[in-house]
Amino acid sequence: MANPSMANNFLTLAVAGARKTQGLVEHCKALPTDRKVLLITFTQTNQIELRERVRQHVGDRPSLEVSGWFSFLLRHFVKPFVPFAFPGKRCRGFNYEGDPGRYASGEDRFFDSADSVYAREIARLAYELIGQSGGALINRLECLYDEILIDEVQDLSGYDLDILQGLFGTRIEIRLVGDVRQAVLSTNPRGRMKKAFAYSKSHEWFQKQQKARRLEINYSSITWRCCQTIATFSDTIFDASWNFPETISENRVTTAHDGIFLVRKEHVGLYVEAFQPQCLRDSVRSGNEFELDYLNFGVSKGQTFSRVLIYPTGPIGKFISKGEFLKPLSAADFYVAVTRAEQSVAIILDKPGASTLPYWLPSDGQSNSANSGSA
Repeated sequence: MANPSMANNFLTLAVAGARKTQGLVEHCKALPTDRKVLLITFTQTNQIELRERVRQHVGDRPSLEVSGWFSFLLRHFVKPFVPFAFPGKRCRGFNYEGDPGRYASGEDRFFDSADSVYAREIARLAYELIGQSGGALINRLECLYDEILIDEVQDLSGYDLDILQGLFGTRIEIRLVGDVRQAVLSTNPRGRMKKAFAYSKSHEWFQKQQKARRLEINYSSITWRCCQTIATFSDTIFDASWNFPETISENRVTTAHDGIFLVRKEHVGLYVEAFQPQCLRDSVRSGNEFELDYLNFGVSKGQTFSRVLIYPTGPIGKFISKGEFLKPLSAADFYVAVTRAEQSVAIILDKPGASTLPYWLPSDGQSNSANSGSA
């Protein structure tokens, strides 16, 4: 049964530190205890955290389930309905690493020799089963759930988005939260389809859904994590054509070292000793000239630190020194790294170019203008 309007489907796009996940938990807490709800998030780490938050704030509620995206597709799409596509076929497992090969077709496109479905093809198969089941798949979901809530929705890509559009046309209330500026993961990074809407480009897809009156989009621009200087800098990472609202900070903490700084390579050791920041880098291939306890940008997603020190990529260096805007995925990576910090962000850079960001210098423990100390 299609919705007469978009009133049943809601997306909240929130900035980093906006307490998006906690908002979903509080929503569940306020619901009637008999309302049947499925709460979906992506990584196993996030599922563990979400289950713990539900336990603490909502309590034991049999009508509320927490699931991963792949588990959702396996349990409610592929396993019950694969015979509609391949009569007599049974799905016996999940193959995360496998590749069916470029020219595989039929069952071999979706399943390995042990009848396990390939991760890279599961969303495509799940989407096709929506139509091939003749409405049975959607009818079953409508009987099982009153609401489906999806956290970190910016991580959807490819056929995942087609599945989401299929859900928009049901009687189930769909609530989504995320931040397209943090789209550094993909639920199915091996998939090849719909690259036009991969990663940060999903923002365009959501806007098209709103224009078609399938979805209502709201923006939440308050961060409880980053101080205002960091929040304001984070807004500059994406060019104005994205039309993101300005981020407002509710972090009222003040320390002797707040804001955005540049650090010369020769001073990195002293800076780390002075402030004990969490060190972040793009990948294990970068930043190896320093013996630092790094986290990769993507791994740091969802975490909070008082201070961070960033080893920049070449494009990030050009963004700072020349004002050259980053490609969407690189911008998302950098945005995640910057917005992990509550009080200070330091970026390792010897040549600031036109940047006006202040340098931290060890001589007096203070920062000096980049223009007055340029190399």
